[in-house]
Amino acid sequence: MEECSEDRCWEDLARDAVGLIFCKLWSQVVSGPDCWQDIDIQEWSQQSEPDQITSMVHMPLARSAGSCDRLRVSRLPNDSVSAFIADHAQSLKTVEIPRSEISEYIVEDVAQRLTKVTFLDVSSCTKIGARALGAFGKNCQSLVRLRRVMHPMDVGGKVCHNDEARAIAYNMPKLRHLEIGYMIIATTAVVEITSRCEDLKFVDLRGYWDVDDKVLQEKYPGLKIVAPHVDDCYENGLWDECSDDDSIDSWEEFVDNDYFAIRSDDEAIWDDIHALEVLEVSFYGGVFREGFAGYGSPESP
Repeated sequence: MEECSEDRCWEDLARDAVGLIFCKLWSQVVSGPDCWQDIDIQEWSQQSEPDQITSMVHMPLARSAGSCDRLRVSRLPNDSVSAFIADHAQSLKTVEIPRSEISEYIVEDVAQRLTKVTFLDVSSCTKIGARALGAFGKNCQSLVRLRRVMHPMDVGGKVCHNDEARAIAYNMPKLRHLEIGYMIIATTAVVEITSRCEDLKFVDLRGYWDVDDKVLQEKYPGLKIVAPHVDDCYENGLWDECSDDDSIDSWEEFVDNDYFAIRSDDEAIWDDIHALEVLEVSFYGGVFREGFAGYGSPESP
């Protein structure tokens, strides 16, 4: 009698057996909450339609059964989807919803259900302001990291964001990490934040051309500050595409810029200028139809 081999190939098994063992079990696993504790669809949502984003948020959150602790999605299209998130926020600790269409009213309603949130990203959410930040601060008692980075296009015509700075200062005392780049805030308002948020270790002030960071550095020597004047795409003259100065917008500056990635499978491509047409240029931080091409808010260091 032929001895049975200890090593059996899966393809030798009957297909119905394989289906029962794996497919049914896998279906149960992916339908359960264990697979949906970390939901990251931010990159996908940047180029998706509003109804697609809504559906994609609903499905995994519903499956998470309240166990999701991290959600990353951009461009939430309306308040109703924000309310749906709050209804499934029992375990949420990280909420990153940049460039979303959320209102002050909905934030005041849902913030009370985000009690466990420690990291909040509401960058370029242009329909909210000091009231919403105050509501987040009052209800998210565990909040230690806030990202409220704006895009220069977002703040055009805005006089100042000092009211938002005060909302942060008076309602988020436990902050340790704060990113508020490209907002319009006076030095005194930043000092107010740093004086009241005693645990603050890091603050990103990129784009604060009117803020005197030396005052902050002298007053708070232990605070790590990303200074207002940094070498990034906004200050390299990329807004002035018609400049006559050859030192601005040069090809060398473009390819070396941190916010553009140029990829090729062949390093030797640079030896042939005619081969540049096969390069892939990826623009981060937005999609063309929204006018953000190439001008995404820089990442935190």
